[in-house]
Amino acid sequence: MSSPDPQVRAARNQSTSSGRSGARGPVVAVTGAASGTGALLTERLAASDEVRQVVAIDERRGECAAAQWQILDVRDPAIAEKLRGADVVVHLALDLDLETDAAARTAYNVRGTQTVLTAAAAAGVHRVVLCTSAMVYGALPDNELPLSEDAELRATAEATGVGDLLEIERLARRAPRAHPGLNVTVVRPAVLVGGVDTALTRYFESPRLLVVAGSRPAWQFCHIEDLCSALEYAVLEKADGELVVGCDGWLEQEEVEELSGIRRMELPSTVALGAAARLHRIGLTPSPAGDLAYTMYPWVVSGSRLHDAGWRPKYTNEEVLAQLLEEVAGRHTVAGRRLGRKDATAAGAAGATVALLGAAAVVRRARKARRRI
Repeated sequence: MSSPDPQVRAARNQSTSSGRSGARGPVVAVTGAASGTGALLTERLAASDEVRQVVAIDERRGECAAAQWQILDVRDPAIAEKLRGADVVVHLALDLDLETDAAARTAYNVRGTQTVLTAAAAAGVHRVVLCTSAMVYGALPDNELPLSEDAELRATAEATGVGDLLEIERLARRAPRAHPGLNVTVVRPAVLVGGVDTALTRYFESPRLLVVAGSRPAWQFCHIEDLCSALEYAVLEKADGELVVGCDGWLEQEEVEELSGIRRMELPSTVALGAAARLHRIGLTPSPAGDLAYTMYPWVVSGSRLHDAGWRPKYTNEEVLAQLLEEVAGRHTVAGRRLGRKDATAAGAAGATVALLGAAAVVRRARKARRRI
């Protein structure tokens, strides 16, 4: 579909802007507004009659012409001046890319959140909305099904980005004490789907679904549009505190296999966890062994606070899984590592998995051989 003529688009934007010039509601700043969840939320808020103005903050300009753009790094203290006049800040400028250096990722995520919270308080903002993940509850065999919002955060820093999210949660708890008058709402989505690339979405790119013997996975998804609608609830103060968001209920592993048509490959936990740790240590896969826990044990959440506030998910787990399978069609991932089509075809389905799980031993033998030369 072709883009509208620039003059038509400008006229439409001017009409929209003038029609809302007297609108009541908060001025909302969104960080990370040029892409992903930030871009979708910026468009949604800019179109809302309940929002007066959207200030979009990112290191590059995005597509939403109705927003007021501010181009800068969220770690820059100058952001305080850009936030002046805003009522609410939604901080979505996070780097959770599997390929990013872990130390650089943490430095960006933690420093960025610290700066935004401090700047928001200095600018007189009364509410900051942070987005982490339901992964902070941890995936553990004794988790209740489902977990409540008030459940203890028992995750460790062993999975991709979870250490950063736990630190962001700590900053959220501390911020109202450090900055009296600043309210912080934390939104924690389940397995996010909709143009995102994570260790959990890559699980469904595998030729076989790895199942660890003795585990009891439970899958709960969150469509990115549902996340944006939950964030809008937080912005408009229709719900506050710690909010978990996802589809109602969950899918058992057997249901996932039936719906996806992908068969399982079951391995003992010592083999699966040991191989995952070795492969990550030698740099063959981007996912640490801790990511496997989230495919082994339940971390399903109830979302009761949002439900009590009147929010309902638009999508079901079955619908979101179907969309995820469409998105990953044609991709080939084994143990979190993307393969080219030629590699995957040559290796075969189960063969690719077994080959990659044994790759650590091959690399060790090769290194020993080089040392002998």
